[in-house]
Amino acid sequence: MKNQSATQVAILGGGCFWCLEAVFLEARGVLKVECGYMGGPEENPTYEQVSTGATGHAEVVRIVFDPGAIEYHDLLEVFFTIHDPTTLNRQGNDAGPQYRSVIFVDSPEQEASARQVIAQMACVWDAPIVTAVQPATSWYKAEDEHQNYFSRHPLQGYCALVVAPKVSKFLATYAGRLA
Repeated sequence: MKNQSATQVAILGGGCFWCLEAVFLEARGVLKVECGYMGGPEENPTYEQVSTGATGHAEVVRIVFDPGAIEYHDLLEVFFTIHDPTTLNRQGNDAGPQYRSVIFVDSPEQEASARQVIAQMACVWDAPIVTAVQPATSWYKAEDEHQNYFSRHPLQGYCALVVAPKVSKFLATYAGRLA
């Protein structure tokens, strides 16, 4: 890995942001993860608005990471193993464009890396990958109640049935990439 001191940012959407946040908080080199919204034209959307699917925003996580400890490419590999990138606007029972699989990029290097990982992962899935690669737009941090949701509510039904298995899969698959 490159020895860089500056942090970088990855913005990923793959279903409910609670799932992605909980997993990436466990990854070595990840310094901060925030839940939020991106991809729609409305400014300062709320969870209630985004939940309707009408705003055009996706639920996303904004991952601040140390590229000297984990590379962008590695984050994308984790991303493609913890959600189903072959279902359009759906992750399990969560349906709507706000749950789409999307990688928001802020540089040509991120775009190239995203397209490379998608090509590599195409052989892993039985159906075509529908993950969109789009330029990053305005980022809107989700309300405080959505930050660190899994760690604060591990026994809540959705967390126990949906989030916990994704975290367990990450822990088992990527033991060497833990914080």
